[in-house]
Amino acid sequence: MKFPGNTRGWFCLVLALATRSAVHAQQDNNNNYLDSLKNWSLHFQFTTIVQGHTRFKGAGYDGRNTLSTLPDTALSVTTTLFLGRRLWRGAAVYVNPELAGGRGVGHRDSQSPYDESLYAPAVGIAGFPNGETFRIGSARPALYVARFYIEQIIPLNREASKEAESEANQVEEPIPSSRLVITAGKFSIADIFDNNAYAHDPRSQFSNWSLMNMGAWDYPANTRGYTWSLATEYIRPNYAIRIAAALMPTVANGNVLDWNISKSHALTLELEHKFTLLPRAGTVRLLAFRNVTKAPTYSSATQLLQTGTYPTDPPYLLTGTQYGGVKYGLGLNFEQPLGDVGGLFGRASWNDGHTATWAFTEIDNSLTVGAYIGGTRWHRQNDVVGIAVARNGISADHIAFLNAGGTGFMLGDNSLPNYGTENSLEVFYKARVAHTLYLTLDYQLVQHPGYNADRGPVNLFALRTHVEF
Repeated sequence: MKFPGNTRGWFCLVLALATRSAVHAQQDNNNNYLDSLKNWSLHFQFTTIVQGHTRFKGAGYDGRNTLSTLPDTALSVTTTLFLGRRLWRGAAVYVNPELAGGRGVGHRDSQSPYDESLYAPAVGIAGFPNGETFRIGSARPALYVARFYIEQIIPLNREASKEAESEANQVEEPIPSSRLVITAGKFSIADIFDNNAYAHDPRSQFSNWSLMNMGAWDYPANTRGYTWSLATEYIRPNYAIRIAAALMPTVANGNVLDWNISKSHALTLELEHKFTLLPRAGTVRLLAFRNVTKAPTYSSATQLLQTGTYPTDPPYLLTGTQYGGVKYGLGLNFEQPLGDVGGLFGRASWNDGHTATWAFTEIDNSLTVGAYIGGTRWHRQNDVVGIAVARNGISADHIAFLNAGGTGFMLGDNSLPNYGTENSLEVFYKARVAHTLYLTLDYQLVQHPGYNADRGPVNLFALRTHVEF
């Protein structure tokens, strides 16, 4: 089923009206209630990251997406307005205008005659060290609508609800302990799936891509990390089930989403369970995904490279030639609070590794573990220390493609004779220096950048400034 551009608005309108009809019985007719300030939510964030790396050992050969061995410093900037409005009982609409610009470290000024929009503003490292660069389409700042969606909460019992305070994309309202949540519109799938209290937000926590999300989850998104989706959550006090259908981009790392949903789409399922091994309850989440796109297989691309028939304008691996590419995978995510001390977390993820990455990053398997340490012990209760390690890898088909001279939208050294897992360490200290201002010093060490054992290690340093209110 294909939706041409002029029918997308009607599709979204019909979806919104259907949601409205389903909950008509819950509508509060008290106009004074609807017009009160408590029915509005207005918040703001501003984040800049200045990051640089020192000179490091090169391999003696370079490609389109090789991380520059010369010292480099780069800046990224994002600013977001979070506007929310209650519509009726349990329902709200959210709109997030966002401005983003900048680049990642080590990005060379390419002389490629091909469409530069097919390549990420962050290249050379699969677990890229700046978690804000995936929101950037170009170095020049651009304004766009990041999110525009409706959320409906349907209570499933009459038990006492907790009162949710107004915050980013949350109006002040009671939240039932057991509920059904329907979210429809444009948002980030990572807003709902793969959540983790200690490693999920690059604006305030770890910045490495493979620490903020499951590295091997090629989650549906455009260049800036957002997509149109319909998600449903069934939430109970001790467990939750989440499922979503979403659009995938028309090309790898593309900003245009494919509305031919019968041939291009992403399905995501997550099961969440709370457990008690220590005095405080922990949480474990199991995620499964299946993406259908135009993505070709690495083996077919390698054959074309070896026979000298690989299409380069546009690049075959980044645009494909026909629908039918399927990528699937699994992921496990856990968090364990340790009281005032902080908490522990970890993730393990895997995908089939046969079909090309289409949206997130070039990782086929990943394992991460880390600790989040609160500043209470040194009388800085709003400060945080984080330390984590990541081990990322790719499949044999992916290795063969890169060794044959292939280039993805993030990786490509023109050869890969000596493969090595890409291993990263990240340590940061976040300090609250004013009521709404946070400064973070961040250090990362990356071994075998781009899975190339002939390169690195790379030392990276960053200063993050974050304002929120």
